[in-house]
Amino acid sequence: MNDPATTILFTVILLNFFLLGTSRLGACIRVVAAQGALISLLPPLVHGVGVHTMVLATGALTLKGLVIPWLLFRAIRQVRIRREMEPRIGYIATLMLGALTTAGAFIFADRLPLLSEHHHTMFIPASLATLAVGFLLLITRRKAITQVLGYLVFENGIFIFGILLAEAMPLMVEAGVLLDMLVAVFVMGIVMNHINREFSSIDTENLCLLKE
Repeated sequence: MNDPATTILFTVILLNFFLLGTSRLGACIRVVAAQGALISLLPPLVHGVGVHTMVLATGALTLKGLVIPWLLFRAIRQVRIRREMEPRIGYIATLMLGALTTAGAFIFADRLPLLSEHHHTMFIPASLATLAVGFLLLITRRKAITQVLGYLVFENGIFIFGILLAEAMPLMVEAGVLLDMLVAVFVMGIVMNHINREFSSIDTENLCLLKE
């Protein structure tokens, strides 16, 4: 694969660790936006410039790098929060788990029965590592906005893996993945607004207070 693609994937992995180690929501949103913008460059780098790859890259850049970050910044302004205060697992422990899962992703990728052109590339380990980091954010963070970011990172991992299959996957399938992500952000925004209106907090621990 191209060296620029490898550099992008390595940067994506480094950004994963930043997300695991910071509590600042604004910085996290910017990092997820940067991550989305970077991976949107991969389709034309890997498969060349064409209608299919450019539509996919443009759609990913617009949604991941611009629209969704803008919606999330708007959400944190409305609910007036800036930090993830009390994660379920501490930041140091989460970083250690992230390092272990990333190392495991590289080891596991080497054992997969891949096509010859996919061996010794960063795509599979970067995809698996990003999936793991997204999952860690989902299960270790309490704030709903941070969990939305975890979902977006998780979807970024799926997108990286899907790039290897971009020529075989119909465009509608790829557009459907992006649409699912956008719809999920809208739904989570409704949930956050409801929790903030009822409890003056978007800590998901408050969901246990909801009763019939």
